[in-house]
Amino acid sequence: MADPKGFMTTPREEWPRRPVRERVGDWDEVYVPGALLPLISRQADRCMDCGIPFCHDACPLGNLIPEWNDLVSREDWRAASDRLHATNNFPEFTGRLCPAPCEAGCVLAINQPAVTIKNVEVAIADRAWEDGLTPPRPPDRLSGKTVAVIGSGPTGLAAAQQLTRAGHTVAVYEKDDRVGGLMRYGIPSFKMEKHHLDRRIEQMRAEGTRFRTSVTVGRDVMAADLRVRHDAVVIATGATDWRELHVPGRELTGIQQAMEYLPLANRVGEGDLAASPMSAAGKHVVIVGGGDTGADCLGTAVREGAASVTQLDIYAQPGAERDEDTDPWPTYPKIYRLSAAHEEARDLVSAPAADADARLFAASTLRFTGDETGHVRSLHLVEVDERRRPVEGTSRALPADLVLLALGFSGPDREDGLVEQLGVSLTPRGTIARDGGFATDVPGVFAAGDAARGQSLIVWAIAEGRAVASAVDRHLTGSSRLPSPIGPYDRPMSI
Repeated sequence: MADPKGFMTTPREEWPRRPVRERVGDWDEVYVPGALLPLISRQADRCMDCGIPFCHDACPLGNLIPEWNDLVSREDWRAASDRLHATNNFPEFTGRLCPAPCEAGCVLAINQPAVTIKNVEVAIADRAWEDGLTPPRPPDRLSGKTVAVIGSGPTGLAAAQQLTRAGHTVAVYEKDDRVGGLMRYGIPSFKMEKHHLDRRIEQMRAEGTRFRTSVTVGRDVMAADLRVRHDAVVIATGATDWRELHVPGRELTGIQQAMEYLPLANRVGEGDLAASPMSAAGKHVVIVGGGDTGADCLGTAVREGAASVTQLDIYAQPGAERDEDTDPWPTYPKIYRLSAAHEEARDLVSAPAADADARLFAASTLRFTGDETGHVRSLHLVEVDERRRPVEGTSRALPADLVLLALGFSGPDREDGLVEQLGVSLTPRGTIARDGGFATDVPGVFAAGDAARGQSLIVWAIAEGRAVASAVDRHLTGSSRLPSPIGPYDRPMSI
């Protein structure tokens, strides 16, 4: 701890965002370039000598947060990078995309603003790349064992990197034409520019990981054949089976799933398309779903030039402070948060019919109505109480030329035949069943990430990837020195 009084003398300062009207004119990350490093040493000084760092438990990776905070405060970037990468394969991803449950568990957060852990993390990661502190780490020798990893999201990439570094020959199978899963085509570039992903992929290639893109296991390659050709198989396909909204009028055109809409905008950024065929330009857009995916749709629609954008959240608007009865420290609290996309919608008055930041809280969709061509034109909603019961006299209609459903995901997609061909069992929730060692009921086949856990956070996905790599290594060699930060039944801290 470099400054024992830092948490008392230094206020919390976060990475500043670019002006709204500037950033909505491009797809670059929303933060001011170069503005983070001048803040970070002071912010790291705010880390307390708390004795029992609950941030460790709040983070499923077990990140050594007080250690690298201290090293950053001393500007020892090499040592800070070593400690950060000791528990996290991709800190530049989590530092940009994770909602930071570690900060909710910060001891300082009991009665003060938490340490800016997420900002410190991304500063270390970016500095490590700038200073050449992240060279490829190929194995000294090969084991002679081969592993197929199905899916190249954060779980699949983490598992592949760990297993490659352990000496196994790993092939990652990805159904899309580029590696990265939802980080490539689901996460907008204004949250994470794709060059962060590209340089990690190149690092992994240099270490020996092989990538097979545009290959859907179950269609292009039979899952049973893949199992025969490899000593172990890891299913890390994510939870891509999106939830539906079963209300009258759902069959109208112009009502799309969020993950039909977002990839097209990302493909424009990749240069594959001149413009998205599903663009929100000039349209009245309504997003059904109050989570992060809905916010991603909001920021995307604003940048595409929507006439208006409204986001519906079935939950009541949370308060600004933690409710100690329902969300006591150090659990992750449900509080009012203003994402970059909501800030943009608020400042641009993108949703005149909604609350200040484009969200309508405690709102439930009743039905859709359309025009004579069968295209959606209105969304009818009603306010609901805390038990989601309609409140009489509160129904109304919003103009809607494009409706985006962002209702979450229930489990792996079943249409490609992967689950059936491998013969793995499913849980009642529709996720892949596994035992305490991440193994399915099919010998040599393991499951990790959202495909088995259900939809979760990127930090949990990476933790799953590291843990399943340890389990596979043990299966192949009889023992493993790879870290296993979580078990398959671990869950976030809650009451």
